[in-house]
Amino acid sequence: MRVEIWSDVVCPWCYIGKRRFEKAVVALREKGVTEPVEIVYRAYQLDPTAPAGASTPVVDAYAKKFGGRERAEQILAHVTKVAAADGIEFRMDIALRANTVLAHRALHFALETGGPSLQEALKERLLRAYFTEGLDVGDAATIGRCAADAGMDAATLLEWLDGDGGKAEVVADLRGAMEREISAVPTFVIDDMFMVPGAQDVDVFVNVIERVLARRG
Repeated sequence: MRVEIWSDVVCPWCYIGKRRFEKAVVALREKGVTEPVEIVYRAYQLDPTAPAGASTPVVDAYAKKFGGRERAEQILAHVTKVAAADGIEFRMDIALRANTVLAHRALHFALETGGPSLQEALKERLLRAYFTEGLDVGDAATIGRCAADAGMDAATLLEWLDGDGGKAEVVADLRGAMEREISAVPTFVIDDMFMVPGAQDVDVFVNVIERVLARRG
């Protein structure tokens, strides 16, 4: 089974959805399902207008987007509470708005050089950097450090990012989202046939995968 997940590294529901889907896979294993599940992350920009090379506090960006600081803090407090219930620490008070094109290109490099497992490791590290550590995930040096933590050769990655590596792949992912009419993330596409939008509960993911497997016979 191949699962393509359109998501962004600055999307709170993408981090929550990632964790819930991982728990669903574990739950399926515990139920005796042995079908291999290959997960590939596809690029989506939640905030494409974020300036490259500059970062501002997320709370300020949310205040501008949602009509004031009070409303922004309510939204951020809500996702922080939901994340905590899924075992994820959000520090939205220190999170920095970032353009994520470089991060998505790096994720493609990880996929090309180390397969889905390395891509997942980098994805997890970038999410933690953004949501928990308050790091600028639009910064090449930060991405390089995250890559090293994920077991990658940071110098090789940064040299690759200095060129055009991954640009076409990111554009293709964004086009793929448009073709599938994906307008919000996370969106999970199973075997290029079944689409599951949003950070669903673990049981929902389990049920969907079981139905997909049952239809295969």
